[in-house]
Amino acid sequence: MRKIKIILEYDGTGYRGWQQQRHRPTIQEILEETIGTITNEKIKVIGSGRTDAGVHALNQVAHFKTSSNLDLGRLFTGINSLLPKQIAIKELTEVDENFHALHDVTGKTYLYQIYNRPVRSVLYRHYAWHIPYPLDVEKMKEAALFLLGSHDFSSFCATGTDVATRDRTIRQIDIKSSDDGFIRIRIEADGFLRYMVRNIIGTLVDVGRGKTHPAELRTILNAKDRKAAGMTAPPYGLFLKDVKY
Repeated sequence: MRKIKIILEYDGTGYRGWQQQRHRPTIQEILEETIGTITNEKIKVIGSGRTDAGVHALNQVAHFKTSSNLDLGRLFTGINSLLPKQIAIKELTEVDENFHALHDVTGKTYLYQIYNRPVRSVLYRHYAWHIPYPLDVEKMKEAALFLLGSHDFSSFCATGTDVATRDRTIRQIDIKSSDDGFIRIRIEADGFLRYMVRNIIGTLVDVGRGKTHPAELRTILNAKDRKAAGMTAPPYGLFLKDVKY
């Protein structure tokens, strides 16, 4: 039995997220069916974590086990030839039995795109959150500083999330605006709670609009209450950028 690590890119538009669900198309389901067709066996794909419906990935990591003797080159070509155009395997390597795509993760980086122009972008409608009113990027940067480090992120966690702890460490938040109207926010942490990135983005947008003062982020964190933070940003602006091991 061999263990194969894959790095893949996907457009989450039209999919119900990563995790397999009954009667709803998911990235995991498509991968398992496609790889199983190539290897002629039942395949279980384990990802580095879930992405929600509509969320994209630039470098999602996963692994699967196979008893197939097909060489890596033929596996790589065969899988990609059958995958739908929204999903592509970028790398495929054989790894040690001890590697685990989920349990060995030490950090992740997410990218969120905002299109900040009065008129919406047709071409980026599935890949950026259109916000027509001006945003103060400098104030958003100031607010983001309060989120750095280790905190209880309950205020930015989806209600009803069942996890052992809501403590996470944000290592870096980088916010950049460009002349083409895009604001790109990159967040790196040791791990993320459900909707954590999207709730942070929604709150930073409130700061950019002037609805929330940057220093209020400290109060929001300390409240440990989802109602204290801003809205949940839409999923289509979010990309899983990198996974660290």
